[in-house]
Amino acid sequence: MRHRRRVAQLGKPADQRKALLRALTTELIRHGRVVTTKTRAKAVRSEVEHMVTLAKDGSLTARRRALGYMYDKQLVHALFAQAQERYGSRNGGYTRIIRTVPRRGDNAEMAIIELA
Repeated sequence: MRHRRRVAQLGKPADQRKALLRALTTELIRHGRVVTTKTRAKAVRSEVEHMVTLAKDGSLTARRRALGYMYDKQLVHALFAQAQERYGSRNGGYTRIIRTVPRRGDNAEMAIIELA
């Protein structure tokens, strides 16, 4: 039973799932948008929102937590530099998921997740 389990397991062991979410989070913040499956987009949404919230806080503790999660040190510094002016007036909702056509090979539901 999966009562009260919020994030999908994505068909992977825990270590691979965490690495996938870290990589997708890093690439989404680097490029601004990523094309992936709808389930992965929904799973990575909460991670990206958490990183932007840490960047809005801007404290040393928040910066260390973000550095421990994301793969690129310079990207974390860039996120912390621009987050307050870009997302300062918002209380969440930093990402947008747009559904696209199904993938050709296996008909998986695809989506574009982007920073709003």
